[in-house]
Amino acid sequence: VQLQASGGGVVQAGGSLRLSCSASGYNFMRHVMGWFRQAPGKEREFVASITWTGGNHYYADSVKGRFTISRDNVRNAAYLQMDSLKPEDTAVYYCAAERDRGTWPTIAVHDYGYWGQGTQVTVSS
Repeated sequence: VQLQASGGGVVQAGGSLRLSCSASGYNFMRHVMGWFRQAPGKEREFVASITWTGGNHYYADSVKGRFTISRDNVRNAAYLQMDSLKPEDTAVYYCAAERDRGTWPTIAVHDYGYWGQGTQVTVSS
């Protein structure tokens, strides 16, 4: 199983970025996808998750209304569209996957067994 996150960068406050997560090596369609982030000195925290059908989304309160998670089961990819970025969104962002076990929402770090390597997002004020 491989997850490859990309799309991070440096952006000014109020700007946008779109993160991508490319998946391979497993049945992407039967897996919940999630995005997490970790700022320096802080624990990894949940950002957003999406069911394997794409029909259900769940967001952390801190990003609700600004971030949008989506997936393309043909391309084996998941995305995180981040708008109205704030300096406090600065972190390394990770994509994660876990087989859909019928529980929802899937938001804990320990809920996910597969992780990508992370991509840095820096929002300047």
